Amino acid sequence: MRVFVVTPPQPVVSLDEAKAHLRVEGGDEDLQIAAFVAAATGHIDGPDGWLGRAIGPQMLEARCSSGDCGCAVRLPFPPVIELVSASYLDSSGVEQMADADDFEIMGRDLVAVSGAWPWTAGSPRREGVRIRYRAGYETVPAPIKAAILLMVGDLYRNRETVSAGAMTAVPMSTTVQALLGPFRVFG
Repeated sequence: MRVFVVTPPQPVVSLDEAKAHLRVEGGDEDLQIAAFVAAATGHIDGPDGWLGRAIGPQMLEARCSSGDCGCAVRLPFPPVIELVSASYLDSSGVEQMADADDFEIMGRDLVAVSGAWPWTAGSPRREGVRIRYRAGYETVPAPIKAAILLMVGDLYRNRETVSAGAMTAVPMSTTVQALLGPFRVFG
């Protein structure tokens, strides 16, 4: 199952929060600090992120084949807020919209209320089923925000990746990993 970001989330750490954490007054470095917030958040959020989950509310689209559904479709990158739409290609290859009332969200699983998927008689075409849903935290947990702020601080203090002619990287600190560990989703 492939997942795409349809509508990205708004920043979960504000510029003011980041500047307060860094003890920066004035606006000379606002663009750089905002870029650090985006980089730190992007490193852990959504389909490409280390956490394996959505952090800020965002619209995602999961694509799968009609035969991959089983009893439930496990939607990646929880927490799932709501189902937005479900569509599928019928046997003629024409896109059909499923009725959202035919589904129920149970945790991160999408379940057909009647027990039967509307696309079972559809085309077995790869990615013929497309499920749009909102995922992310309405209120981001404090440990995730703290981890982002710590990562922003590391990026702010270590702006260059080259030090005395040697390449160095700014890894996630053990503190950041400890804060994020309980939220990480595997598979």
